[in-house]
Amino acid sequence: MQKLLEQHDVNSEELEILLDAREKGEVDFLLVDVREKMEYDEGHVKGVDMLKPTTSFQEWAHELLTQTKDKKVIFTCRTGSRSAQVQQVFKENGHDGDINHYGGIVTYYGNIER
Repeated sequence: MQKLLEQHDVNSEELEILLDAREKGEVDFLLVDVREKMEYDEGHVKGVDMLKPTTSFQEWAHELLTQTKDKKVIFTCRTGSRSAQVQQVFKENGHDGDINHYGGIVTYYGNIER
């Protein structure tokens, strides 16, 4: 399980495994959805810890980067594109625990909340 958190990207199946393991207390990470509120409200991965829309990235990025310096953070979005961009900025600014959920929610078949 911990090995999945050492990767730079996880697919939807791996994210499901990690969410299940987190629920059991076996791993620890934050799951951050970077879509817009309207998209989030239409349906999001069950287990998302926070919504941080990319349109307001400049407002929240520094604080989240600072608060999560020593944590694993998985970014997710619709297809994995926006989350990859956020991941890249975090990586460029010294964050070592950033992970992209590539494929995004469109490839996710786990539990979705509305």
